Amino acid sequence: MIDYNLLAEALPQLIIAAGKTLAIAFLSASIGFIGGTIIALLQMSANKLLNALLMTYVTIIRGTPMLLQIMFMYIMLPQFGINISAFATAVLAIGLNSCAYISQVIRSGIKSVNKGQIEAAQALGIKKFDLIRHIILPQAFIVVIPVLLNELITLIKDSSLASLIGVIELYKRGEIIISYSHNALLIYLCIGLIYLILTTTLTLFVNVIENKINKYVGN
Repeated sequence: MIDYNLLAEALPQLIIAAGKTLAIAFLSASIGFIGGTIIALLQMSANKLLNALLMTYVTIIRGTPMLLQIMFMYIMLPQFGINISAFATAVLAIGLNSCAYISQVIRSGIKSVNKGQIEAAQALGIKKFDLIRHIILPQAFIVVIPVLLNELITLIKDSSLASLIGVIELYKRGEIIISYSHNALLIYLCIGLIYLILTTTLTLFVNVIENKINKYVGN
């Protein structure tokens, strides 16, 4: 039997908590996009030491669980006198994780840009900053937009890890409700359904964007 009274009480709370889940995902994705773009551009440098340091960062982040990274950040920051909220810590940790993945996506996009265009721009005396801003990055972003949006979908699901340091997002709110209602099945079903609605909506959006990009590239 479905407990409709519990459902009526829990759903509004879960929907509000889903807003925090989306906030974590979007803010982390923003950090990942900006940081990932910077890392990808720095990897264009001929400086071997810089490239080695960046690849070390990417390898460590991609080779360790996000859960460990969040906990490490949560414990480490106060040791340096940096006292920020659990929410901000989660956003920072997840964002830095996203940086590593997005940097390699954007790096691939940069490599896909026709070298002839770059050489022609250099021959015309276009400055490196303008070359990157007006020629390389716009074309790279068009290629990788669907992948970046898929990263956002992944971050929506990964945001549940923020609950481990006390952030009351969707999953954590569900656990709190379960603690006093003792109806885990119903609440977990509600949580799963909300996650499914969020990710499916974004997936449909990604498909629309991808089709438009394919038409644009085709033309």
